[in-house]
Amino acid sequence: MSAAADANPTPEPGDDSGLRTIDELAAAAGLTVRTTRYYASLGLLPPPARRGRMAWYDDTHLARLEMIRALQGHGFTLQAIEKYLASLPADAGVEDLAVQRAMLTSWTVGEPQELTRRQLDQHAGRRLSDEEVSLIEDFGLLRRSTDERGAERFTPVHGFDVAVELLQVDIPVAGMRAAGEAIERHMSALAEDLTRVLHDEVVEPWRRDSRSREDAAQLEDTIGTLRRLTLEAIVRGFQRSANKLITRSLDRR
Repeated sequence: MSAAADANPTPEPGDDSGLRTIDELAAAAGLTVRTTRYYASLGLLPPPARRGRMAWYDDTHLARLEMIRALQGHGFTLQAIEKYLASLPADAGVEDLAVQRAMLTSWTVGEPQELTRRQLDQHAGRRLSDEEVSLIEDFGLLRRSTDERGAERFTPVHGFDVAVELLQVDIPVAGMRAAGEAIERHMSALAEDLTRVLHDEVVEPWRRDSRSREDAAQLEDTIGTLRRLTLEAIVRGFQRSANKLITRSLDRR
């Protein structure tokens, strides 16, 4: 059960600022009421404030739902999300949750899609053999799961389309694996370094100097812009490095 469940501030009578019913909360988060109630039953949301028979939810509840969606966008299970939310301070406010969500927001565009086997072929633009599906899964660009009825579901990861194209190129699978491992190794190290810089040079100074909701929203926008610029810089940086390698090779010859 989430530690956040212990935090249950009751608003002052007449203070309805930011308070919502369960229906309004679900609508604001882009979820169904049933899903919102299910998340609450798992302890992912703190208890609502009570006024008679009415349950009221505030901006903190909405921020936690947005956090849940951000984590699901990363492929986290609800069990893992519960553990993560339990690690947050029980009194974490909207601003703190906004920063956490900004740091966790996926760098890819769009929500991950869970597809049937037939839909996966449609997404790929051609019929994939079982061997090809397993190979793309080995590359880490496809996640396989089972729904409540026991049917297989497939979730393409960003880069799935590249893998589909590579399978049509006449190169050894061993070479594809080696290239994939090299990219994964260097990109993981780069991601760790850049995340550390973002945390130390952007997020921590904000925590020391600013705490308002407006500042949190501005920080979230700033992080989004930094993501876009970082991706562009990585592509151009690789191009520069590859061209320097070609130049050095020509010079040696």
